[in-house]
Amino acid sequence: MTVITLDEQTVQEAVYGGAILGGGGGGWIKDGLSKGKLALEVGAPTLKTVDACSDNDIAACVALVGAPAAKEQYVDASQLFSTVELLDKNYPGRISGLITNENGASTTINGWLQSALTGLPVIDAPCNGRAHPTASMGSLNLTELPDYVSYQAAAGGKGMRSIEAFVSGHINYTSNVIRSLSVEAGGMVGVARNPISIRYLKEHAAVGGIQQAIALGKAYLKEKEAINRIEVVAEKLQGRIIKVGTVQHCTIVTEGGFDTGTVYVDDLELTFWNEYMTAEWNGERKATFPDLIMTFDAETGMPLVSAEITKNRKVAVLAVPKESLLLSATMSNPKLLKTIETIVKKQIVY
Repeated sequence: MTVITLDEQTVQEAVYGGAILGGGGGGWIKDGLSKGKLALEVGAPTLKTVDACSDNDIAACVALVGAPAAKEQYVDASQLFSTVELLDKNYPGRISGLITNENGASTTINGWLQSALTGLPVIDAPCNGRAHPTASMGSLNLTELPDYVSYQAAAGGKGMRSIEAFVSGHINYTSNVIRSLSVEAGGMVGVARNPISIRYLKEHAAVGGIQQAIALGKAYLKEKEAINRIEVVAEKLQGRIIKVGTVQHCTIVTEGGFDTGTVYVDDLELTFWNEYMTAEWNGERKATFPDLIMTFDAETGMPLVSAEITKNRKVAVLAVPKESLLLSATMSNPKLLKTIETIVKKQIVY
């Protein structure tokens, strides 16, 4: 039974560990550090393990929805807070904790600011222990429950693009509405959504995923040399560096609230849909989502999200088998994984 008061050190560790587990998505390091710093300035966010909760306690997921490369994205602290307020006002039950939708540089920190402002703890049971592209993949297989009613509140955008909304209904349709709102808000919205019991989280969430990110970040930050940082990550996650080379070609398209594209590191082809989906070398598949594929700047060792990749940059590519990750039940749902194939034009489900 554990309740951890989060501090400056855990912010650093969670952001860098989360960046690696983002697998090319999950937001930007600078945003994660900024959100974590702000959370510590306004209050004392806490992280609570599931065994410190009652099975009947209700947790709501807090997330960012949108495209990391969108140029006009904007979500501030008051908007993140307002999503929790709006959800709490409209949800018929009582919310007693917050969870994040996934691990990522920014998303691992999801809920820390809201925890500081509301006093609600962050529960260490993220909807996924790595980052993923669609809301359905972070829905804990609630899409498989025909009677489940999804409650979602969203806010984001600046000036005339500022939007705040609450929706309820079937999870697929409410998630589509939120994704559309992110586009209208300039590319990103903060969301509080899908209240669910701790009992359900124990069976479907990536329990312990935040502490895994913190431990990974701690190991990464202890190393000073670029190659040592990447190698310690590979060792910690039981993965391997599959390529060190130069980006020969990269394409990125931001559309419908997603970043999609292809990267060639010499003769290694990477496809991404926010997160990296496939790695192929001379036609041989090296890794397939939900395996973790992650890029690092080979000269500095810094994790690089897919939206940061540029031609002629020297990068290292890490691949980690899914068996070494803490994953949600959705990551073995073939119906959800199948949706990736139409986007990246590659086989995902075998």
